[in-house]
Amino acid sequence: MRVVIAEDLFLLRDGLVRMLEAFGFEIVAAVASGPELSRALAELAPDVAVVDVRLPPSFTDEGLQCALEARKARPGLPVLVLSQHVEQLYARELLADGRGGVGYLLKDRVFDAEQFVDAVRRVASGGTAMDPQVIAQLLSRRARDRPMAKLTPREVEVMELVAQGRSNAAIATRLVITERAVAKHTSNIFGKLALPPSDDDNRRVLAVLAYLDRG
Repeated sequence: MRVVIAEDLFLLRDGLVRMLEAFGFEIVAAVASGPELSRALAELAPDVAVVDVRLPPSFTDEGLQCALEARKARPGLPVLVLSQHVEQLYARELLADGRGGVGYLLKDRVFDAEQFVDAVRRVASGGTAMDPQVIAQLLSRRARDRPMAKLTPREVEVMELVAQGRSNAAIATRLVITERAVAKHTSNIFGKLALPPSDDDNRRVLAVLAYLDRG
């Protein structure tokens, strides 16, 4: 699997390269700025890009904007964005085109190698990997809204895991319940949120996140 990494801090960039290579990924480029990232994505056509939100020269959202532009040129390009803090706007922008192959993790997650590598693989395969803290903030912001208020505590737990991109089997294992129970909770959630059920995990995650984050 071919990866482009964009991170301006040398030690973190080097650490990401070494970690992913240890898990069998091929790093085709490891860059430190927005312009370098744009060129690498356009010329190398990687299977997935791991991108820091803030890159030179602007140090604002340069990395995210480069990734979004690359996804316009190549729809569905898998992108995993890394950020120091939870920024709901970044999550919304990343999900705005409704396509899969996206992820948003806090940089702290990088230090859990298995969790991070799982997120990279999930995004590369067209799935979604959203940081639990991002989901928690979105849920918290919407908690007083009428549809959200209809959810039971167990349904909220299931929804948080669904939004992270977890499969029904993974959710069942995490919550120590059956897959049939997970399917029932998921069906109830979509019904209460007026969202049609779907067997496509990525589509249901994007739909739930889009609903939660709409202003």
